[in-house]
Amino acid sequence: MKTILSYIFFLLCIGNVFSQTDAISRVYEIWDDKPAPNRGSDYSIKKARGYPYDEDWELKSYPIGNGYMGANLFGRTDTERIQLTEKTLANEGLYGIGGLTSFAEINLDFGHQNPENYRRSVNINEAIAYVNYNYKGVEYTREHFISYPDNVLVIKLSANKKGKVSFKLRPKIPYLRDSTEINTRSGKMRVQNDLITMSGFINHFSINYEGQIKVINEGGELSTNQKDGRSEIIVKNADSVILLIAAGTNYKLSESVFNEEINNQKLDSSVFPHEKVTALINSATIKGFERLKADHLSDYQNLFSRVELNFNNEVPKGTTNELLEHYKSKVTSHYLEELMFHYGRYLLISTSRKGTLPCGLQGVWSQYEVTPFTGGFWHNINVQMNYWGAFNTNLAETFTPYVEFHEAYRSKANNLATEYLKKNNPQAINNVSTDNGWTIGTGTTPHKIVGPGGHSGPGTGALTSKMFWDYYEFTMDTTFLREKAYPALLGMSKFLSKTLVPVGDDLLLVNPSASPEQKHDGVNYITAGTTFDQGLVWENHNDLLKASAVLNLNDVFLEVVKHQINKLDPIVVGKSGQVKEFREEEFYGEIGQKKHRHISHLCALYPGTLINSTTKEWMDASIVTLDLRGNNTTGWAMAHRMNLRARTKDGEQAHKVYTKFIKERTLPNLWTTHPPFQIDGNFGCMAGVAEMLLQSHEGYIEPLAALSSAWKDGEYRGLVARGNFEISTVWKNSKAVSFEITSNKGGVCRIKYPDIDSAILKDDSGEIIPYVIEKSDVIHFKTIKNERYFIVLK
Repeated sequence: MKTILSYIFFLLCIGNVFSQTDAISRVYEIWDDKPAPNRGSDYSIKKARGYPYDEDWELKSYPIGNGYMGANLFGRTDTERIQLTEKTLANEGLYGIGGLTSFAEINLDFGHQNPENYRRSVNINEAIAYVNYNYKGVEYTREHFISYPDNVLVIKLSANKKGKVSFKLRPKIPYLRDSTEINTRSGKMRVQNDLITMSGFINHFSINYEGQIKVINEGGELSTNQKDGRSEIIVKNADSVILLIAAGTNYKLSESVFNEEINNQKLDSSVFPHEKVTALINSATIKGFERLKADHLSDYQNLFSRVELNFNNEVPKGTTNELLEHYKSKVTSHYLEELMFHYGRYLLISTSRKGTLPCGLQGVWSQYEVTPFTGGFWHNINVQMNYWGAFNTNLAETFTPYVEFHEAYRSKANNLATEYLKKNNPQAINNVSTDNGWTIGTGTTPHKIVGPGGHSGPGTGALTSKMFWDYYEFTMDTTFLREKAYPALLGMSKFLSKTLVPVGDDLLLVNPSASPEQKHDGVNYITAGTTFDQGLVWENHNDLLKASAVLNLNDVFLEVVKHQINKLDPIVVGKSGQVKEFREEEFYGEIGQKKHRHISHLCALYPGTLINSTTKEWMDASIVTLDLRGNNTTGWAMAHRMNLRARTKDGEQAHKVYTKFIKERTLPNLWTTHPPFQIDGNFGCMAGVAEMLLQSHEGYIEPLAALSSAWKDGEYRGLVARGNFEISTVWKNSKAVSFEITSNKGGVCRIKYPDIDSAILKDDSGEIIPYVIEKSDVIHFKTIKNERYFIVLK
């Protein structure tokens, strides 16, 4: 009887606490009441307008993607522009390392001028884009999605009256170049019945490419036109039309791509993607629209719907662009901050899936012949920032492409480590090359990796291996730890151990060393023992030791790590009270640029863990450094500062940076800009929101660790803490009311929150669970795998 009464009381408590959870789910979308402009792609025109990039594409088009490819939709009713990117299509690009390039331009001539009741949108909950409008008494609708399961872009064009869908399909292969020119690209199109095929060759990497567009009409007439190299399909008076678009190249991720030094021999030019692309189109045709859409929704929503976040704001009226403009003038609603978080998760799912290349600087979207900064994977912070939020926002699977990428370049990375040591510390080289570990520098593309040097030190590799340890801590996947993470950490420590040079008896310094992209007197500043390098050596060594303990390994090399880790002196406080960026600096800014976008000497605070609440002097110095560095910087750099402020537990400062980021570095389509457009800002701030709401890097779970007063009331579900605990939280008047904890792997749950020692803890059946009080704000209790636990705070 007592148990039943207890359970009834528990249900009443939980019912009151979680009464808002039915309302937590919303439909999130970006939308506009007019099409995106499309004023041409001539750069001279755009520069004359004062914007050196494709302003219409970058600021106004709406992106959809599936990791393999992306499309930008303009939503026009006269001539629609759909720009298509396929992530493996590359040309010479910049710096001689190759770069992403646009795949195709797809034009749909409708001839509908001055429509009524126009609306274009991307439903973030569905990853489906819509265009709706009325023209001459007919309601027209377009649906667009790129399916990951079927790897095809699907477009449905329909009307509310029969026989009213008419248009001309005019695709174009962009940037065709004569064979004597840089970035040479050939291509041709052909049309046969209901299918247009685009194919060609880019000579720099010997890339064969092909795209197919299939037109499936219900009712009406279909005709074709082939003239002067153009292929067109004309549809007249159809009831509805389905367009299926697939694309591919002969690129294959493998060791040979990175080990081969001759660019045009990296890929097998005898391999053509025709059969692969044809199979995708045929399979999608057999499935039909409804099943394609159902499979797309099931796949996407399985990921997206895991997390919900609501700051208890009403959804404002007006377009997304109007919402952004209102926010810039005066912050009256925090809904946009909520929307940006959800949009970040949408973009990550759209750009990084198993079997695809990782997410680069521009995600999976580029309309350019030469993409800014190659669109590649920049390893002195940018590619890592793309994945900072993957783990705590419950999208760990999106990191898989980087793991696959790492395994392909690992052999080359081993060779680069030996080459680096041969140049900089030859006495440390081991005759067994793998014992020299692996390394990676900043500029990386799907075809080439480089070693550290120039403007960034060897810490770039440890900043990379950090992601592998984070993946383990958030998933507790010991198979991954043993097979993927531990080898990555071990190889990185082996390399880093050989970059250290003794200074006296008690100090080891990375030499040469550089703090990313910092210059002094106009040149890259090269020194010994920058905080960036020293701190990241400590991080990797420490993570390796933790991994070995989990796996119960006793590698002889671990003794080297244990010896070195205590001689790094990684954090040094200067006379301005700052964390020194360079050991030889005394006062802040006397070396390097005071307001530099990189704040690399605080990577030991975030994404690292060396600086934390137990190291008060270092934490205080980090705050001084953040204050002195300032927030007037580029997009992604603001995102790093937001996460750093969250780690200092200062929610007000973190929110201040977030607000500035949205006002100054967010575009009308909610992409973010360096400038130009770089997607790392979207992902960095997504991670920052999660870091404000949940932290777990200090040995316990800390909900609302850096909550801003701007988010006075709210709730979230499904954020993930280390140990693979899914956390849900409700708070009112800036104070938590309750926590729900799902233990995905079992184990001890340690949680910190003010006065939690007087909370009620129950399991899913309503039984009271005993817990151990460590302090008034810290408790722990044992959990069972897949069980839920509820904490109600008094």
